[in-house]
Amino acid sequence: MGRIQKIEIEGKAYVLLSEEDYEDLVDGLEASAVLAEIAGGQEVWPLTIVEARAKGENPIRVFRTYRQMTVSDLAAAAGISQPYLSEIESGKKTGSVDVLKRIASALKVDLDDIVV
Repeated sequence: MGRIQKIEIEGKAYVLLSEEDYEDLVDGLEASAVLAEIAGGQEVWPLTIVEARAKGENPIRVFRTYRQMTVSDLAAAAGISQPYLSEIESGKKTGSVDVLKRIASALKVDLDDIVV
């Protein structure tokens, strides 16, 4: 960290620092907030999931693969048939809100994480 100056303007104390030091300070605070969320149980996704989602890959398939579940495993956990889940993953069917909620629950993700 570079030089920090303390100044007073109209009786109020201020701290003057370089833009680079300010950005480092903000980055540190943001990192601390993220670490606190993780410590509180917030799950974070590895880069492979983020990249797959960015490429437009089916989120259900992405999270199913990440959770190391087969189509049959996930279908059974969500209480739906394996062919129906395959159709949802392939985009042939959208699935009802209830079914998508059950899939999200089985994958241990938020509904928002799997809705395209």
